[in-house]
Amino acid sequence: MELGLRDRVAVVLGGSRGLGKAIARELARERARVVLAARSLPRLREAAEEIRRETGATVLPLVADVTQEGSLEQVVEEAAQRWGRVDIAVANAGGPPVTTVETSSLDQFRYALELNLLGTVRLAKAVIPHMKRQRWGRFVAIASVAARQPMPGLVLSTTARAGVLGFVKAMAVELAPHNVLCHTVLPGYIRTRRLEELARERAGREGREPETVLAEYAQQIPLGRLGDPQDVADLVAFLVSDRARYLTGTAIPVDGGLWRGI
Repeated sequence: MELGLRDRVAVVLGGSRGLGKAIARELARERARVVLAARSLPRLREAAEEIRRETGATVLPLVADVTQEGSLEQVVEEAAQRWGRVDIAVANAGGPPVTTVETSSLDQFRYALELNLLGTVRLAKAVIPHMKRQRWGRFVAIASVAARQPMPGLVLSTTARAGVLGFVKAMAVELAPHNVLCHTVLPGYIRTRRLEELARERAGREGREPETVLAEYAQQIPLGRLGDPQDVADLVAFLVSDRARYLTGTAIPVDGGLWRGI
């Protein structure tokens, strides 16, 4: 499906692997110009070259740390200077450690807020002036179904990402008059390196095999399987296109039916 994203400029955080890389690849397939931002330059370069070879699109790898003041502003300004605009921004970062309410330290809560909530805020504040000036913009935050449905061990993620839901909803209301549309995507059990790490940690604690833990996750899902990063990427590509021009402020689970809320 042609989504009309040719030559749109997209900044994708966490773009060197997992969900971010899948989203960046899908936008590149649609012929967007993609900025990949993450902390590891070697992984960024490898991901950028892989996406270039596969799609023929323009891909720019830039080092950034969402927890550091000024880092995302530099990425956005470099994209704007190179292409004269910034059309799409995808806020995506890894998750905080697995803990419980009782075992979590205040420092861990602060880190989770810096990583997942304030990282989203920093990206938004960097791109909003460009999008308002253009009277066209799309902002998508990748959160987690844990923002709506608390899950064992993910209290830090639930706390920070529930804040992301509220922030992006407020953005959507404020920026709608400027044709800047904002969404939150809530992945469930998507088979990424992060999910495999969580499964290994749990398996180690319980003396089981990681694949057994992953199979248990899949059994909780009405569709009966773990998600693929492409499942998330396909939705994001639609949301940032003009085909979704009458949608804003949404929070959409990509979880195979895991979230049971109405």
